[in-house]
Amino acid sequence: MNVIEINNLTKNYGKARGITDISFQVEEGEIFGFIGPNGAGKSTTIRTLLSLIYPTSGSAKIFGKDCVKFAPEIKKDIGYLPAEVFYYDNMKVIDLLKYSASFYKKDCRKRIKELAEMLDLDLHKKIDDLSLGNKKKVGIVQGLLHEPRLIILDEPTSGLDPLMQQKFFELLREENKKGATILFSSHILSEVQKLCDRVAIIKEGKIVQVEKISTLKENTYKKFKIETAAPVQRSLFQMEGVNDLEADGTTVSFLYRGNLNEVMKKITDVEIVNLWVTEPDLEEIFMHYYEKEE
Repeated sequence: MNVIEINNLTKNYGKARGITDISFQVEEGEIFGFIGPNGAGKSTTIRTLLSLIYPTSGSAKIFGKDCVKFAPEIKKDIGYLPAEVFYYDNMKVIDLLKYSASFYKKDCRKRIKELAEMLDLDLHKKIDDLSLGNKKKVGIVQGLLHEPRLIILDEPTSGLDPLMQQKFFELLREENKKGATILFSSHILSEVQKLCDRVAIIKEGKIVQVEKISTLKENTYKKFKIETAAPVQRSLFQMEGVNDLEADGTTVSFLYRGNLNEVMKKITDVEIVNLWVTEPDLEEIFMHYYEKEE
């Protein structure tokens, strides 16, 4: 079953870029990555999905129900963390969270306490006195306190230090194990790589690709770096499948996709001092997708 179904979703903002013909599905129990640079249309898609803004055309369903028609009903089962969190500064953290919890017909006190402990958040501080990272933690607790079936996160790690990011990812994996579906939007590929099963790549308001992370990595390049005994002619490695070729004296590096035996034949023609073959990270794969589009 699909928890999210987006069909040809379009939001026009006059001259400013919105989103055009966005379509993808998120299956139940999946951690789905939504990735693209800042300004690509990730937040617009999410805000349209949550009916915070309305689409120009196209449609979206959550739990099989139209996002606009059934918005209040759907929202009871969604936890949302916006990219930027704003609060009433004068309130204490605990008062804000109790107020948030009052919208759900369940007792969330125990859950609030658990989450605050896990994230090292002081519930009795005034929101005004919190750092950016701690305000972000309040947003995380607020999004998860009612144990939602669907968690939608928009650039969730900005402001969190690396240690807290790790804890946050552990928390998300736990929620996912309990059955929650997660839509995770980010411009940082390493985050998506750690967490997600599948990913939609968005560029300038349009979906470029929807792919399994494993396929993205399989169908991509190997990264070669070769150190040679004597300087090498660049032309030796100018062959089909080679990209980003750099030759500097006795060091050659490139990305290669294709039959590895072909490239190994070229390498045996030179006297090697050292050889590295690595997986390129998603960052490089991602740039390749963008360049291919252009």
